[in-house]
Amino acid sequence: MAKIPLVDLKAQYAAIKDEIDTAIARVIANTSFIGGKEVTQFEEAYARFQQTKRAVGVASGTGAIYLALKALGVGAGDEVITTPHTFIATAEPIEQLGAKTVLVDIDPLTYNLDPAKIEAAITPRTKVIMPVHLYGQIAPMDEIMAIAHKHNLLVVEDAAQAHGAELDGKRAGAWGAAACFSFFPGKNLGAYGDAGAVCTNDEALANRIAKLKDHGRASKYAHDELGYGERLDALQAAILGAKLPHLDDWNAARRRHAAYYDAALAHIPGIETPKVMAGSTPVYHLYVVRVSGDRDAILAELNKREIGAGVHYPIPVHLQPAMRDHGWQEGDFPNAERAAKTIISLPIYPEMTTDHLSQVVEELAEIVGVLAQ
Repeated sequence: MAKIPLVDLKAQYAAIKDEIDTAIARVIANTSFIGGKEVTQFEEAYARFQQTKRAVGVASGTGAIYLALKALGVGAGDEVITTPHTFIATAEPIEQLGAKTVLVDIDPLTYNLDPAKIEAAITPRTKVIMPVHLYGQIAPMDEIMAIAHKHNLLVVEDAAQAHGAELDGKRAGAWGAAACFSFFPGKNLGAYGDAGAVCTNDEALANRIAKLKDHGRASKYAHDELGYGERLDALQAAILGAKLPHLDDWNAARRRHAAYYDAALAHIPGIETPKVMAGSTPVYHLYVVRVSGDRDAILAELNKREIGAGVHYPIPVHLQPAMRDHGWQEGDFPNAERAAKTIISLPIYPEMTTDHLSQVVEELAEIVGVLAQ
């Protein structure tokens, strides 16, 4: 039986090795490592891909959120509404800016922010709603945007897992004031280190973020404001630029693999496959199932059999030790807590074969069946 990782970056590199090696060699030969043509060309290409006017390359997805919120004026006394079922990097920039993270529970079917619960969390201090397009499916943005407009709030999309995802034909960045992307190596579009971007249709906002990421400078030694060292470097931009033309095909392969899983797992007792909203075109950064048995035992047995399954995310934001000052307790967000205890991320990456998919399904079905006895 084959060893099947959660994601296989070696297989991806092997498939486009010449393009990647050429891009890296070009940067080294030009010895232009910070800013320059590689970064500009990638920013322009990624803006076209996301169907937004601008993309500003930054050093990480976390930096993208921080800079977007900072440029929109989020600071002490403000509140930002977001989800407890996400990586801590969604909440970190809110806290670091001196604002307050306000959590709203998730839809138990899609795992995305539940719009029906948002209005109850709005106060006079609320400034931003920040949905997370989790696992590669865009959040219910029509409803979220309607709430935001009603209450005169900004929307910033955490799109770290949603490169190329669509809802009603619109990609991330077309909804809110900005969409923030991570190019962490394991993402659908991944760098060979940390990298990120902010996509927006607001030219003034893009220009402010571009200035903030580069020490607030207007020219080489003139600094209009105090900024940050959050630049996307040329080497990562070149690697991302080499990968980007393949991304639509890679995302399509992920959807085919997800469809295989959907069909093969649909009738296996104890396994609940992902739910996709009407009008949604997910990119399946992760393929996440809910299991009714002993999740941790199932996960351990999969890993023992060299199936690289995982959990995203086992500790909700409100139960993280770093967030204890907020006073949240277990039971505050029951849908997020249930997800944290019952979900498993199965291997999914473009280079998977039908044999790989079949093996994952067979192993999971056997394990669930045995543990249910």
